[in-house]
Amino acid sequence: MAPDRDGDEARPPKRRHREEHEEREPREQDAGRPRRLSAPRVMRSATQQLKDLLGRAPESVSAVRPTDDGWEADVEVLELERIPETTSVMASYRVTLDADGELMSYERIRRYTRGQIDRRG
Repeated sequence: MAPDRDGDEARPPKRRHREEHEEREPREQDAGRPRRLSAPRVMRSATQQLKDLLGRAPESVSAVRPTDDGWEADVEVLELERIPETTSVMASYRVTLDADGELMSYERIRRYTRGQIDRRG
């Protein structure tokens, strides 16, 4: 390597680490093992598939967790819009997805008004 301005040998530029949200290419040791989907991808998949079934756009995902067979997510949906907004009826749906992110089942687990606060302690 050629010396730099101070007469020291120049160092090669440091390699930048990939951002955490970027996809990584599978390594040899990963070859035989299926790759688990990321939580953000599962959240998008759950909301899109639930929207297709219910005909209503989910407002948020309040929980997402891996299971032995895939994923489980709790999705909040506006069921009945009212004025004022605090009286609108919301619902929580528990969505089960397989390891590929495909919706396997869903159930409404709770209905509440938007302005309601959980009193869990």
